[in-house]
Amino acid sequence: MRRFRCTCISKKYSQGQHKGCDLADNTGSFHCLFPMHARFSPIRLTLLAAALATTFPLYAQDAQETRQAAADTTVKKGEAAQFGQTMQRVEVKGSAQAYDPRRDDTATKIVVNQEEIVKYGDTSVTDVLKRVPGITVNSSNGRGGEIRMRGMGAGYTQILINGERAPAGFSIESLAPDVIERIEVLRAASAEFSTQSVAGTINIVLKKAIRTGQREVKVGMRRTSSGMRGPNVNLQLSDKVGKMSYSISGSGARESFERTATVFEDAYSDAGVQTQARSTVGVEDGSFSYFNLAPRLNWNLENGDTLTSQTFLNSGRFRTRTNETATTTIGAAAPYPDLALANDNKNSFYRTELNWVHKMEAGAKLDMKLGVQGGENDSTSRRLTPAGAARALDNLIVSEGEDRGVTSTGKFSKTIFEGHALGMGWDGGYNTREDSRFETEAGRTVFPGLPDGEQFEAQVSRLALYAQDEWSVTPRLSVYLGARWEGIRTRTSGNTFETGRSRSSVWSPVLQTLWKIPDTKGDQVRFAVTRTYKAPNVSSLIPRRQTSVDNRSTDPDYQGNPDLQPELALGFDASYEHYWAEGALLSASASIRRIDGYTRSVIDFDGTRWVAMPMNAGQAVSKNLELEAKFPLKAVIVGAPAIDLRASISRNWSEVDGVPGPGNRLDGQTPLSANIGIDYKVGKVSTGASFAYKEGMRVRVSERQTSIMDTRRDLEAYVLYKFSPKLQLRVAGQNLLDEDFKASSSYLEDGRGLVLRRGSFPVGVTLRATVEAKF
Repeated sequence: MRRFRCTCISKKYSQGQHKGCDLADNTGSFHCLFPMHARFSPIRLTLLAAALATTFPLYAQDAQETRQAAADTTVKKGEAAQFGQTMQRVEVKGSAQAYDPRRDDTATKIVVNQEEIVKYGDTSVTDVLKRVPGITVNSSNGRGGEIRMRGMGAGYTQILINGERAPAGFSIESLAPDVIERIEVLRAASAEFSTQSVAGTINIVLKKAIRTGQREVKVGMRRTSSGMRGPNVNLQLSDKVGKMSYSISGSGARESFERTATVFEDAYSDAGVQTQARSTVGVEDGSFSYFNLAPRLNWNLENGDTLTSQTFLNSGRFRTRTNETATTTIGAAAPYPDLALANDNKNSFYRTELNWVHKMEAGAKLDMKLGVQGGENDSTSRRLTPAGAARALDNLIVSEGEDRGVTSTGKFSKTIFEGHALGMGWDGGYNTREDSRFETEAGRTVFPGLPDGEQFEAQVSRLALYAQDEWSVTPRLSVYLGARWEGIRTRTSGNTFETGRSRSSVWSPVLQTLWKIPDTKGDQVRFAVTRTYKAPNVSSLIPRRQTSVDNRSTDPDYQGNPDLQPELALGFDASYEHYWAEGALLSASASIRRIDGYTRSVIDFDGTRWVAMPMNAGQAVSKNLELEAKFPLKAVIVGAPAIDLRASISRNWSEVDGVPGPGNRLDGQTPLSANIGIDYKVGKVSTGASFAYKEGMRVRVSERQTSIMDTRRDLEAYVLYKFSPKLQLRVAGQNLLDEDFKASSSYLEDGRGLVLRRGSFPVGVTLRATVEAKF
């Protein structure tokens, strides 16, 4: 049984006061028991992996004979080359170019290259990801949004930048596609990356490959029918000077917007009589801007080593001004019928790292990286009623946050004997976060005893050790075995709550296999067993109250939970892939995740105010089935034009045992999503279109709370015209069906009855035009 140790000195617990805990001593410390099911304990998973591994030598004789045959063939081909036959050189080149990581790597992976990333002229990486099979993006404003794999977000999908997590406050939507080299989508966990990836991992790799000198500039303009508009620019410079090479990628954008959103709130008594009918119209205008810069230097040393320095800088600004008008036709008037809201946010983030790759004897390699990162996130929020209002309000909140941290990673890899690629390494880091919050009401401090406002600090240290072996048992069977131990320690302190400490560790065995079916040209089967987890973020652990103006069940306060525990997940993945022509793929995959200690947000009335708090609520099970097809039209029709087709469909099921049904599924998980795309190229013109579908859902969040998302359809298209090899124009459209974002929720409130809330937020049709020039 795995124990997660949580130490809290904020209060003393006695036996039975803390569910699942036993008193360790009389100092207030305790040990939280977080068991896995006996059938799926870490020891049994490890023994299972070991048992499978011991059976693989049965294939050794077959593998040896195959390798010997291959060696004989190589000798014969070498003899043929002596007689002037050059066909062998052509085959070797073709084999290298035909390598496909999705098809040939043992670990399940989808790689989105730079050409696919920039195809639609997107200005945000989230717009790119929503066209990747199995990924959905939930967005209420047509830009950015929560990224989900298998319909699971909120920390279940791990987002990495160059293999590492970004600090708190970093906005992924401000990352420009033009600074990205590739996007790796890992559907099953690997030991090399953090196993905080219950649904999967999306690793965004910034530009680093420098093949030839390049100078390119892109200037674009974006405009939507809902009032969003603004320019964007991108610059790429790279070259080689002797043994040194460099590259600089920079991008920036500034957009302004205007939109009107409407929210309806109705209430019904237990007898079904309507007791409230209210509509709130919000007229909003605002702007945002961002700037990315990614310089990179690379040195090839005399002994064959490489030394690389890479830095990433990101800065963003966001500003909104909103006037809300609430009209009540049934029931009591709103507390603040006319309310003005002003929000300003600015954030900055940097990461710089030094990477040394040392080549050793016998093909061994040592890859070490040391990094420094930091960020700042400052915001100001003001809520104000007009002069003469029946109930006056002038509330101002100023928040400031600062992150600092260091990271260190290393990996030693070596082919220990033929067919085995052994790797082991570490991944560690230390981060601090300091936050302050100062609130005034009508110019007077809300907390007179805190002249400097609320202050808190969090310190997070983590260390992971891993080992992995990728074994080519035979030319048709390869196995990936890995194990990762990951520990996290967190300390939180502040002037409004007592110091708290938590410590957790997870042991994650991983098994992945790839079997290429005999007597077939391109049929193969994959299988994976993984143990992953989701750790609570720092803000969800801090018992600091964040208040709402009009406190009610549909607009509650929020407070963290220092007793929150990590969620553990056991996962099984299986897939079948059929490669039947160049660039042609048919695949079917299925997965299941069993999550222990599932966390959900519970809204409750504490006697004076409504409060939302994250809670561990039993077990959840998620199942996924996905079908995908992509192929060039010429693969089925001889002499067909240069048309590429792709389609994918994903079906998700889930159930949470701590919530009564029906609809007791994972919050926000899309039941069904589909994507269809076509690309066509002729002469100087390239064009294409993509259609995405997300089925609506009703989720029972708790016994009293339900959330509803409407079905959404999104049509996109692009046209690229090349005037010359150095000049081209790209025009793209998004949300061409002009669908708004809609969401609803309900809450069964004592004394008030059933409260229904539904909102409609305009997105608008988006058009983008970009001129791209090389010089």
